[in-house]
Amino acid sequence: MAGGRARLAIGRGVSVWVLDAPDGLGESGFHAHHAIQVTVCLSGHLALATTDNCVRAGAIAVAPDIQHRIDARGLLAFVFIEPESPAGRALGAGLFADNGLVALDRPGLEPAAWWQQALDRGHSDADLLDRGLTLATGGIPVRATSGCDPRIDRIIRHSADQLNPSLGAAAAACGVNLSPSRLRHLFVEQTGLAYKTYLLWVRLTKALDVYATGASLTEAAHAAGFADSAHFSRVFKRTFGSPATTLTRV
Repeated sequence: MAGGRARLAIGRGVSVWVLDAPDGLGESGFHAHHAIQVTVCLSGHLALATTDNCVRAGAIAVAPDIQHRIDARGLLAFVFIEPESPAGRALGAGLFADNGLVALDRPGLEPAAWWQQALDRGHSDADLLDRGLTLATGGIPVRATSGCDPRIDRIIRHSADQLNPSLGAAAAACGVNLSPSRLRHLFVEQTGLAYKTYLLWVRLTKALDVYATGASLTEAAHAAGFADSAHFSRVFKRTFGSPATTLTRV
């Protein structure tokens, strides 16, 4: 994700990015991240590809941890939803039974003017998050689900609530009366992801949250436990396909 102007809003379990890239996003290599991604083209064009599939549509969903790349230009909305959240579990169960890359039918999308106003800060972060989640889910109410083992849910909630989520497996396991080895096994079993990899994702989203408040990349990186802005930017590029320095705030 590169080029143009951007607006980022982050809430618990969801983030929404509005990007105006009239000249395109530039070259995006294959990358993967621990989030369901719903990308909506409000003007311009949009195509996403995995290693064995390519989809061109107005709205496209990508499953978690799927290698993909993007070719797009214009006014775009990106909605990233953590798969362990209620919305993520509902979406994941309904969208990705057979394919990790799915074209979405989203009739009656908000007009581009609303999103342009959001890009220019004409709408609050709360409104942007609410509208983005509605866009991603197609307006279907998302109900809480039974979800993971309650011990894993507790660890996920704790990680999400910490500004500097550095809770190691040993400390996390002690907090829910598990051995570190049992925690690692159970976390993969329940979420499909290694606990260490999940923590890296949480740290990345926390850094973006701090950056969105007006902090520098260095301040955001340190707040989330990265060594420096270069370390944060490398992780960002590996996750989103472009270095963080190419994302211009408004």
